[in-house]
Amino acid sequence: MTDRRHMRHALALARRGLGNVWPNPAVGCVLLRDGAVVGRGWTQPGGRPHAEVMALAQAGEAARGATAYVTLEPCAHHGKTPPCAEALVRAGIARVVTALTDPDPRVAGRGHAILRAAGIDVTEGICEAEARAVQRGFLSRIQRGRPMLTLKLGASFDGRIATASGESQWITGAEARRHVHALRLGHDAVMVGGETARADRPGLNVRGFGPVRQPVRIVVSSRPLPDLPDEGPEHGPLWQLAGRPEDVMAELGVRGLTRVLCEGGGVLAASLLRAGLVDQLIGYSAGVVLGGDGRAGIGALGLGRLADAPRFRLAETRRIGPDVLHRWLRDDAVER
Repeated sequence: MTDRRHMRHALALARRGLGNVWPNPAVGCVLLRDGAVVGRGWTQPGGRPHAEVMALAQAGEAARGATAYVTLEPCAHHGKTPPCAEALVRAGIARVVTALTDPDPRVAGRGHAILRAAGIDVTEGICEAEARAVQRGFLSRIQRGRPMLTLKLGASFDGRIATASGESQWITGAEARRHVHALRLGHDAVMVGGETARADRPGLNVRGFGPVRQPVRIVVSSRPLPDLPDEGPEHGPLWQLAGRPEDVMAELGVRGLTRVLCEGGGVLAASLLRAGLVDQLIGYSAGVVLGGDGRAGIGALGLGRLADAPRFRLAETRRIGPDVLHRWLRDDAVER
């Protein structure tokens, strides 16, 4: 029970890095000695320093003889930073508790092996399911070659995103709109289709959370785009890609993205659903009815049978201001 409590502390720290550390995983680390926390850390913006290094620096000499709770197996390879497994050995850590084995071929058990070879007691698999949920994007990139994809939709009770004339501001309330910015903050990139970019010229940035590392802005289109807000502290870099949905997502994986949020439009959303690339649906439903002449949020899927429809399992539902938030996961989501 003690191990689970401290691992959940480490997982809370790891979540601080989501959307901020790609291409690296968001990791948390807690150092415990004689029942007291002597150091804690999480992966820093851009992916380094790593969580273990941050926690060891905070603990100093108090790390000797401590237990390290790490949400992902400590790295074992020499990259832009030395291996964290070796740093834990040098610091005199007595025990290491991890949640997940790192599937990256450069690690994949080697970090645990370094620790055990140094005489450190290693316990694996603590809070594994919770850690998989946190690492869903990183696991997707390593295991499937593409980032995790979230499809977001704000709609009326009857699933419409605008009136027949195109009026859409605002179907959902201020609380839901603020939650969307928090959602962007937890993703590496925000993606839209070309028609949405041309019609709305969206900023696709995070607002209302102070200075943050802005997500990459992605527009999927082969046609010229209008001028969008410039890059800079308030906007992330802009990537334009074109091609089959599978190829676009694979290219984003090659570029190191782990978590992508798609905010429309309907044609792009439908193509991603048809290709089986949507891992998570997040909907904001408002208590307003727009009717059959309102504009649908998702384009035609060409379904002949109900059995062919993409299906998701309910993961969360709650009230958010005057609206309802509901989150759904694909049945084969990597966190299972």
